Amino acid sequence: MSTNLWPFKKRPTTFRCHAEEASLTEDLAHALVEFCKHRGNRDLLLICIGTDRSTGDSLGPLVGNLLEGQNLNQFHVHGTLAEPIHAANMEKRLASIYKTHPNAFVVALDACLGKTANVGYITLSAEPLKPGAAMGKNLPEIGDICLTGIVNVGGLMDFYMLQSTRLHVVMSMAQKISKAVAAADQQLTALQTAKTKKAYSFLPTKTEPL
Repeated sequence: MSTNLWPFKKRPTTFRCHAEEASLTEDLAHALVEFCKHRGNRDLLLICIGTDRSTGDSLGPLVGNLLEGQNLNQFHVHGTLAEPIHAANMEKRLASIYKTHPNAFVVALDACLGKTANVGYITLSAEPLKPGAAMGKNLPEIGDICLTGIVNVGGLMDFYMLQSTRLHVVMSMAQKISKAVAAADQQLTALQTAKTKKAYSFLPTKTEPL
């Protein structure tokens, strides 16, 4: 669980939208594309943090599961219900992932707690994810950017608040985030294809003298 928006400290963000907004999928996809399209030749990773042992903390692996069978072209997704990335295995899993994808551009995804008025909001921030801080865990920062969903109220009895979060809230948020990631993947693929075609258009044709 991340605490990027807890305890009630405003941080710089480039995108913030409530999960019930009709334009969420389109707007979040656009924001992801804007962040990721300048990564150069770096691999693009989506690292989904969390565990299915806590309802509120299952946002990350639920998104990973929903994206697992979608044949994405750009995003390499890590962290699912079957193979979650959480506090107990995080350092080992990250070391293995970074060995396979050195110098990757990483989007870190996690659930977080926040103010009552902010529950349900999804935020994309130009900063690394700081997982486990609210639970007093000393874990490494993750990612070039972070994507967080505020699943419940934070401040007191955080462990209980995560355990008592409604699955419907988390599942609905996960479905919308996964759709946005899939849409961003398609848009990034289209941009890559257009860039490749443009590069080839400058090559001499067979009828042109070298």
